[in-house]
Amino acid sequence: MDKQLNLVKPSTREFFTESKKLGRYGVIDWLHGYVYGRWAYFYIGMGTGEHTLVKKFKPVAEVIYRVFRLLTGSSRRHAGKDLSFADTYHGKVVPLENARKLVTLDRPIELPDLERVIPYKRARDLILHNPDHIVALECPCRSVREQPCLPLDVCLIVGEPFASFILEHHGPVKARAITQQEALNILEEENQRGHVAHAFFKDAMLDRFYAICNCCSCCCGAMQAQRNGTPMLASSGYVCRLDEQNCVNCGDCVSMCQFAAIDLDREPRIDEQTCMGCGVCVNTCAHEALSLVRDPARGEPLEIHRLMEEYGNKEMAN
Repeated sequence: MDKQLNLVKPSTREFFTESKKLGRYGVIDWLHGYVYGRWAYFYIGMGTGEHTLVKKFKPVAEVIYRVFRLLTGSSRRHAGKDLSFADTYHGKVVPLENARKLVTLDRPIELPDLERVIPYKRARDLILHNPDHIVALECPCRSVREQPCLPLDVCLIVGEPFASFILEHHGPVKARAITQQEALNILEEENQRGHVAHAFFKDAMLDRFYAICNCCSCCCGAMQAQRNGTPMLASSGYVCRLDEQNCVNCGDCVSMCQFAAIDLDREPRIDEQTCMGCGVCVNTCAHEALSLVRDPARGEPLEIHRLMEEYGNKEMAN
């Protein structure tokens, strides 16, 4: 296998090398990660049911789906137990300020097993090599839709070996290297459009964080799965609260909420069970009627600098 890797792209070799360090990864696990990264649009298109094969050639799609299940099956077994789809592929909602800090780190970090923050059985490490290596990728979820939200290049692939892998296999048409300031601009512009920042983790991507996606409910496969009962998204750890004295019932927050958690029809109301604490509505409200507050029942926030201090990495903080 090592000799064969000399014939492939450097980022693919690095991805394989990193996977070998984990010890628990086999060839099938690595192949799953390779397929996911190399043919991301096909993978997501099949998963969301938006690919032409699913819509027009169902028998072919069923055969491909069986192969997909074969590839992912070993990744969904851990410690002798079968895991749900959400346990192996999921996102953590991050308010804008927390997302900003994730894309402006200037040192490598290793935060393993963030169970309190990422409440899934697998894929919950935050390990960043070269965190300033960031690639803007055309969002696979948006790209497979017939009428996608624009712009497309809003998925941020963060750190190595992922940034180089995506750039080598999808650039320059669908991926481009960007600076940390450009990443900040994308996050802020997407937040203004009402889109939610999610930090994504996947078993096949070395069991760890690899991207920040800016998601809309009409295109995002993870948000679609969440609505259909697959708990792929974890709350930010915050919940939105309403100050009725400041609310003028303008409705701006309702149109911006991707989780349909705000109702102003009869009286101003926030469904705190539905709210994921993204903060988009707070940034939208011109009357300071909304705010984010910590809710311990919703888990811990992905606050990178606080976590670094807790793990004894205080010297690494900006």
